[in-house]
Amino acid sequence: MKKYDIIVAGAGASGVFLTYELTRIKNKASILMLDKGAPLERRNCPIKMGKVPNCIKCSPCHIMNGYGGAGTLSDGKYNITTQFGGDLHNYVGRDEAMALMEYVDEVLCAMGGADAKLYSTANSELKTIALRNNLHLLDAKVRHLGTDRNVQILQRIFDYISERVDTEFGVTLEDVEQLPDGTFEITSSRGEKYQCRDLVLAAGRSGSKWIGHVCDKFGIKQKKNRVDIGVRVELPAEVFKHITDDVYESKIVYKTDKYNDMVRTFCMNPYGEVVAENTNGIVTVNGHSYSDPSLHTENTNFALLVSNKFTEPFEDSNEYGESIARLSNMLGGGVLLQRFGDLVKGRRSSERRMEKCFTRPTLEATPGDLSLVIPKRQLDNIIEMIYALDKIAPGTANEDTLLYGVEVKFYNSKVEVDRNLETAVKGLYALGDGSGVTHSLSQASASGVLVGRILAEKYAE
Repeated sequence: MKKYDIIVAGAGASGVFLTYELTRIKNKASILMLDKGAPLERRNCPIKMGKVPNCIKCSPCHIMNGYGGAGTLSDGKYNITTQFGGDLHNYVGRDEAMALMEYVDEVLCAMGGADAKLYSTANSELKTIALRNNLHLLDAKVRHLGTDRNVQILQRIFDYISERVDTEFGVTLEDVEQLPDGTFEITSSRGEKYQCRDLVLAAGRSGSKWIGHVCDKFGIKQKKNRVDIGVRVELPAEVFKHITDDVYESKIVYKTDKYNDMVRTFCMNPYGEVVAENTNGIVTVNGHSYSDPSLHTENTNFALLVSNKFTEPFEDSNEYGESIARLSNMLGGGVLLQRFGDLVKGRRSSERRMEKCFTRPTLEATPGDLSLVIPKRQLDNIIEMIYALDKIAPGTANEDTLLYGVEVKFYNSKVEVDRNLETAVKGLYALGDGSGVTHSLSQASASGVLVGRILAEKYAE
């Protein structure tokens, strides 16, 4: 039996910054961080290492799990804004939420990110051009670290906390009990037991089902969230250069004429690469980019996502997204790839057609037909959005624009917490993307800072 004052379940962005604050601020708490993934130096994807061409569904996935969480190897892009990326401002107020995110940015810069450019959409001509074409550019400041620099910064943070915080990797948590004295007893899949006075659920999106299980067990209310379904678009970097050079991350929202649905761009990666991710055994796509020019590709990629939220009688948005992703995996053996020209002409992309494609894919995927996977309504929305983007970035709707499917953004059911992100069960906190409160690196990190300061005060020397 291992006993601590504080146990942090999850080493993602929220857990990283929580332990950073508990290290920075003097306190007498004993602290343990647990994660089912690996330490930084062992987070090696077999695809990235050139050992296999396609995802082999490692368990756990090194892209999604391990120190730093899913944000470690996914571009290192921090959006400082309350317009998207979560609802932290609804708990602490907009000013404090922004101050927490600005503080996160200061820490990142102090740890090696100062040379990374800070972009802003404020006063950008792109906003005016977008509005003229019925597109809406959301406001944000963006610090792009790049996957390579992000890993270096996280290693420095880990080195900083290592003398103060105990860490264990490769630990999958299963059950949580509250003992008569109010302490929590946690059991791992290997039968190991841990006890603590304060338990922080910071398991991220990949741990959302486990967090849901814990909340159900303790009778903590949860509000169903949405799931975003779409594709990863890849095209020559020159097509979006005038946008990415100006604002880097252009979060553009469009309301379709046909269905009046909202479609948005997400996670833009100039000169980046498309990657596969394994979430609970389901292979989806994402994008990365690097700060080192020698690692740049000739392409830019970004997601186009359609939000889906259900009411009665069906409420499980994540299960809906998972079923679509499973269908894609079934047809393509993993990720499906289709040229935009083939999609609008109603034909499957084949190996022969891909050989003639001018845009060279950065991820090896199976040529196929996305219309057999993505429901018609979502696919119509995506096609309409591509034509809308073509008005501000001519070439977006070219025949050889590549679409990878599917990209799914799962959101945990929003856990009911108070201003301190504490649940109705005293001493049990839920934060980061796994809580449903945040949906981004910046806001997840900020939530960790918030709770770190609260716990540091609780255990003040």
